[in-house]
Amino acid sequence: MKKIALEEHFLTPGLVDHWRTTAINISADLGDKALGGLMDFGSRRLESMDRNGIGYALLSISGPGVQVERDAGKAARLAREANDGLAVEIQKNSSRYGGFAHLAMQDPNGAADELERCVRDLGFHGVMINGQTNGEYLDADRLSPFWERVADLGTFVYIHPTNPTDHPAMYADHSELFGPVWSWGVETGTHAMRLVTAGVFERYPKARLILGHMGEAIPFQLWRIDGRYKIANRSGKPALPKPPSHYIRENILVTTSGVCSAEPLVCALSALGEDRVMFGADYPFEDASLAAKFMDTVPVADALRRKIAYGTAATLFGLDAAHFA
Repeated sequence: MKKIALEEHFLTPGLVDHWRTTAINISADLGDKALGGLMDFGSRRLESMDRNGIGYALLSISGPGVQVERDAGKAARLAREANDGLAVEIQKNSSRYGGFAHLAMQDPNGAADELERCVRDLGFHGVMINGQTNGEYLDADRLSPFWERVADLGTFVYIHPTNPTDHPAMYADHSELFGPVWSWGVETGTHAMRLVTAGVFERYPKARLILGHMGEAIPFQLWRIDGRYKIANRSGKPALPKPPSHYIRENILVTTSGVCSAEPLVCALSALGEDRVMFGADYPFEDASLAAKFMDTVPVADALRRKIAYGTAATLFGLDAAHFA
């Protein structure tokens, strides 16, 4: 059984220095090994895909990308260069590669236009945004033009983890928790919840969000989120007309990237629904063979396994499911 993998990363030369800002989060050994994999679109990446039954990979810039660029004009230029470079690689091997756009959210209207160009002209399947952009989260009012375009295009926004702009005291003397072990999940889950409680999905019901890592723990917390939201101090903001879990179930999908454990998979499926979970290997930061083996052997019904591995993604992104069966 082949798979469609959604969180598979790459880099362009112009964004290597931005990527190196995350060096504090991972060991130097992993960083050195990952960089070669990120820059490769040929035999190294394809051999890994073939070895692990990955028929198609949706490629995305490894964070943080231009989300940490202070110069808005430079950010837009680098993002466009990355998108054009990815389009060339996809054209070389369109049966194996698809893409998520990289956008400079510093300019909402420019980001909306670039997203439309990437979806309509380059054939990309959505956008991956590497968390907040210089401290601004995606629920900011000035980003409404971007969300309007997302909804009009019927496309997807994948939020990938990044570091917060500050370094909370809770991580003092615990560098092991600042990054993928813990803080990235907290940061990204909170980012998604900001979108929910700010009413982004109430205003733009056709907008769809993707989260990796089995949903950054949100599926586990649905009951409590709804229950405590009723008594939350909203500082004068109007209450959502429906419980937060409604928008989470309707507008958010998740991938298995970076999590190879049956318990969180069962939780995500139960909380969100069997058509809301898709496969991801998180190449080259995770062991793709471990992710593939997990997908092939986790104890779920075969029909559900096919949905997760490729069926749901094929439907959502307009791919031929028969090619992966």
